[in-house]
Formats: sequence, C-alpha cells, structure tokens
Amino acid sequence: MLLLIIGMLHHRKDPQKVVKSYAFAAVAKAEGAELLYFTPKAVDFSQNVIHGYVYVNGVWEKKDSPFPEVVYNAGSPEKLAKSHNIIAKLKELIPFTTYSIGNKMRVYQRLKLEGKFAQYLIPSEVIHSTRRFFDLFNTYRKVVFKPVNGRKGQGITYIEGVRDRYNIRSCEGNCVLSFEELRDLVAQKLRDESHLLQPYINCKTKSGISYDVRLHVQKDGAGKWLITAIYPRFAPEGSIVSNINSGGSTNYLIPFLKQEFGDEYFNIKRYLEHFSLQLAAHMDEVQQKYFNERIDELGIDAGLDDLGKIWVYEVNWRPGCPPTFYLELDVVRNMIKYAMYLARERKDMYNNITGGTSIGVKPFRREVYA
Repeated sequence: MLLLIIGMLHHRKDPQKVVKSYAFAAVAKAEGAELLYFTPKAVDFSQNVIHGYVYVNGVWEKKDSPFPEVVYNAGSPEKLAKSHNIIAKLKELIPFTTYSIGNKMRVYQRLKLEGKFAQYLIPSEVIHSTRRFFDLFNTYRKVVFKPVNGRKGQGITYIEGVRDRYNIRSCEGNCVLSFEELRDLVAQKLRDESHLLQPYINCKTKSGISYDVRLHVQKDGAGKWLITAIYPRFAPEGSIVSNINSGGSTNYLIPFLKQEFGDEYFNIKRYLEHFSLQLAAHMDEVQQKYFNERIDELGIDAGLDDLGKIWVYEVNWRPGCPPTFYLELDVVRNMIKYAMYLARERKDMYNNITGGTSIGVKPFRREVYA
C-alpha cells in the first residue's frame, strides 16, 4: 500500500531530545501516515533521499527515505536559519505547513496597513531614543515597554508616572525611579535590543488581577480554521505579565467569564470565538498577499478593556500547546490532519496538471508493504 510520509524538520539531530516528536509520530500512525524526523543536514538532493528517523515499536530507528509529501517545520527558526539554502531548496519541491509571520511590529504594520482590523490594534511604535520615549510617555502616562523580538513575556516592563516619580513593574521586580534613573534604564534597554512602546490597556479582573485571553486557532483536515482553545491567563501579584512562562496562571474560559461578566458571559464567549476565527482568516489572506504563503496556526493574545472592547496585544505564529487542558494531542492531531490535507492538495494539483502521466513534477511517494 502507499503510505503518506510527513516530514518533521527540526534543528536537533536526535528525536529523543524533542519531547513532542513522539506525539507527532503516534498521531501520524493513527491517521494512516508515517512521520519522518530529520534535520537539514540529513537531506540528500543528489538522490532525493533523507537520512532520517522513524518511530517503530517504541524506539526511533534510522531510516533512509524518499522525500516526504509535506514538511512540518518544527525547529527553532533561528537555528534552522543556518541551513537557509537547504530549506529554501526543499520548499521548492515540497509544501511546508508552517511559515513565520514576522515579529510584533511587522505584524502590527501589515494589519494596520490593511485596515480591516486596525481598530483593534494597540498604538505601537518602535523607540529609537529616550527623547521619543518620553514624548509618548507624557501622552499616555501608563505604558508597556517591551522587546520587538521578545518571546514568552520576557523583557516586558510596565511604567506609570505618579507626579515626579515612576512606578516600574517587570520580571526583574518592582521599583520606583526618578526621571534620571528611568532615562538611564530606557537608554540601557535600547542599547541591548529594539523596543516598542504601547499605551497600557486596563484589562483586570474584579479583584484587580491583570489578565489577557489567549485565542489559539489551527487549520483542520479540510484547510479550514478552527478554535483549539480560548482561555484567560492571569499575571502574578504585582505584575502585568500574564504569560505562563513568566509565572502567570490560567483557568477554564466559561467559569472565568461567568465570574467576571455574569449573564453576559455567553455573548462575550461568542465575541471571542468569532473574533479569533475572523482575525485568523484575515491574517491568512494577508500572508498570502505579501508572501504567497499560508498560515497553519496562531496564538492571538488579546485584552478586554473597561468597555468590553477587544484589543490585540500580539499575534504569535508558534503558540505551542495550551497548558493544563490536556489538549496536547488535539493540537498534534490538527497539525497532522492539516499536513495530510496539504499533501492531498498537492497530489490533486499534480494529477490535474499531468493528467496522471509521468510528465511534470511528481509528488514523492513510496510503496510500503504491510
């Protein structure tokens, strides 16, 4: 029988050191496919062969395989970038599931330019000098200052002006600074890496805890967007950073909405669901317009202000599995099914072009005998 091969591209050579590799191999097998784990250096273009690994009877075995029909690129973008030429050549032959949407400011600028979701964007500006920082700070008085390329809530600083002093909250701790001390802190951060400034959106629970809402969406086996999970994330006491990796916590959506919004909880839930699917579809259209690429998964971080309006904090293209909700296999299953959808789509396109003859670019297939 013919077995569809899904490639899992990673920067680590040993699949045993990648926790999620087993889940992907197991789900692929359950869906009637085979997962081929490999690194860029394992690709042999001269023979159209990959020297990778497959999971067999509880262990990872080395295997030389024809090229897969589709590739899930799961490794670190920074580390895979070292093999840019190999990956670019592979993309010319095989569809990839996952593409970068860029950093915070690039996403912000594209969405603002397109206009459809501009009203939900928090005003953001990359800061190049302490003078510009204070120009904007004097306008807003409560701001969030964070790295343009930050991840997992790291490096986020909340700054509030109180008379001639400045209250600072960050993962390093809370403090009160003078004007000169704040100026020096901002200058140091700008020397270390690019930062952007945003006005602070007051998104707090009735008890005064800062929170945001993670909207996790994926594509399914028909290439359509679906909601994987929506859940609130709460900042630790004294912090505004609700990211789980920065000490935040989370909860189930409906109990939280009932507690905070009472009888309006169902309308808020539908509002969040509708918004997440609409924004995902729009992001997909924008990605295709600018880069001729499709998006497979997004993690949208949003807040609800005092009036119940949604504000988009940022959009993440590699959001990871939702914590504590036992959804790891759901996330993997959606990814595998979408990968299989891309493989079928490519095969159909090939058949339409060639009429099933041997001319043209062939999809890479392999005969496997049970």
